[in-house]
Amino acid sequence: MHDTPRDKLLTRIQYLVPQHLLSRVVGLLAASHSSAIKDTFIQKFAARYQVDMNEAAEPDLQSYQSFNAFFTRALKPGARPVDGSADSIVCPADGAISQLGPIEGDRVFQAKGFHYTLNELLGGDPARARPFENGVFATVYLSPRDYHRVHMPYGGTLREMVYVPGDLFSVNTRTAANVPRLFARNERVVALFDTDLGPMAVVMVGAMIVSSVETIWAGLIQPHGRQVVVTRYGDKQPPIVLNKGDEMGRFRLGSTAIVLFGKDVASWERQYREGTPTRMGTVLGRRLPKA
Repeated sequence: MHDTPRDKLLTRIQYLVPQHLLSRVVGLLAASHSSAIKDTFIQKFAARYQVDMNEAAEPDLQSYQSFNAFFTRALKPGARPVDGSADSIVCPADGAISQLGPIEGDRVFQAKGFHYTLNELLGGDPARARPFENGVFATVYLSPRDYHRVHMPYGGTLREMVYVPGDLFSVNTRTAANVPRLFARNERVVALFDTDLGPMAVVMVGAMIVSSVETIWAGLIQPHGRQVVVTRYGDKQPPIVLNKGDEMGRFRLGSTAIVLFGKDVASWERQYREGTPTRMGTVLGRRLPKA
């Protein structure tokens, strides 16, 4: 992808706009139950992005109570079969690969010329980042037209959730190519799981006009000012165990999910590269045999 002067201009504008205020205003509109507001937004959005409603559990646009309900719509049973191979790691979401590959020490590749660190991405605790050093990562971009629920790439037990405050830049390919450390500077929710491959992280990255992120165990994640908030699970309550393909969260407007595994435990399928479409439940990678 080659940047144009227009790409650079549109990126610079994002530094100037009040990102959080704009997102809150859009969030109020997206949550509205007013027919005049929600029907207009839903119909124009579905037409603009050519949203395929044939696979939705509820195909009638006017039946949704709000734009948020439409955007986070469920699919018909069986619309996304999950690969059942014991060694498979599946795509967590519909979308396209932004980047994937090896983690170089603690450095994760964002786009040509840009990296960010595991420590930055995961909330600033070196102990949290260390198990993923020299492992593998996959970054999946969910465009506006995609199905916006995020599912488990591999089965595991939830150990920790970290809310990390930050900016709300767009996360499309143009912005990723022009904003340094994009995914480590945007607001995000980090979910850390214990698996039979060792730790797995799924990071749900917020973005411009994304009104909120939800998880199935904590519901709507509310911003906490500029504080990193860590919630640990399994000590005093029943463990939260999710199987491969189970829903784990959803975005209210499009964004990005990043999957991390540690060293020498997983590899990605060779057909995936920047821009390759993804479909939730299909094979993204395989666990490696134990040495």
